[in-house]
Amino acid sequence: MIKTKDSTSKIILIVEDDSNILFALSLFLEGEGYTVFGAENGLVALHLLREHGMPHLILLDMVMPVMDGWAFAQEFSALYNDQAPIIITTGAADAEQRARDIGAASWIGKPYDLDDLLKMIQKYER
Repeated sequence: MIKTKDSTSKIILIVEDDSNILFALSLFLEGEGYTVFGAENGLVALHLLREHGMPHLILLDMVMPVMDGWAFAQEFSALYNDQAPIIITTGAADAEQRARDIGAASWIGKPYDLDDLLKMIQKYER
């Protein structure tokens, strides 16, 4: 588990290549009391996991350069045996199928309402 200054703070790893979304979502979730780590692709996310440990939840974009959401999910499952729930964020019409394909806990379509996302995070965070 990732260590934080406040041991009661839940940790979320956001894997998102759009820097504006990553920044805004990080600010929002930090304002809700979460500790947030951000990665611009799956490869950076794997590095953060090795360096900092397991978060309570992962928000995962599916379409990214370098390492996309599918490749990340495959590596994550192989290395960590799915120790944190994944919620995928996608604009794809087949989002539910994509979530099933990678073993994600759930999905939310882009663009999403922040309150809806927060409710989903609270439902699945460990």
